[in-house]
Amino acid sequence: MSRCTNLLSRTLATNGAGPISRRALLLAPIFASLPFALGLTNAEASTIIPSETAVTLPDNIRFVPWSGGPAGSGEVARLYGDLDKPGPYLALMKWHPGYFSAPHMYDTDRISVVLSGTWWVNSGADFDPTNAVPVPAGGYVLRHAHTPHYDGVPSDVKEPAVIALFGIAPVNLQLVDSTKPAWRRV
Repeated sequence: MSRCTNLLSRTLATNGAGPISRRALLLAPIFASLPFALGLTNAEASTIIPSETAVTLPDNIRFVPWSGGPAGSGEVARLYGDLDKPGPYLALMKWHPGYFSAPHMYDTDRISVVLSGTWWVNSGADFDPTNAVPVPAGGYVLRHAHTPHYDGVPSDVKEPAVIALFGIAPVNLQLVDSTKPAWRRV
């Protein structure tokens, strides 16, 4: 038995058969965690089971140019599901500076978290990137279904923005004005 366990046992034993003292209740979790904090125990873990837990490390996430966008405007890494097939999806988008999407909307809600860089977003059918709101890394954006919006990264920014996107597909992206380009150079 370790010294910590002995000390805990003595502290609890001093109460006899009566109720445990407040001091003992406060000290018990501290003493119980000391062997771990002091490195007196070995942590053991079983081998991960790939069919139960899928792990993809950052170096193995593959970005590809997104379809339909101008060359160099952005990339996507599909991590789970598909934006066009029923069910949940998770994708990473990398917006390169100088490009915004045209006002558009989706059939379902979309949850976005900015992982790196700064992403500029705005709502409405009128395209005005000068009024877009900057969302830095760690920021969260919720796009409600059937609401027009647009987003991107201005050309005077030095680094791309990487955004994690989650939602339920099919997304069914619809441009507000299909007679205008889907991507805008800004």
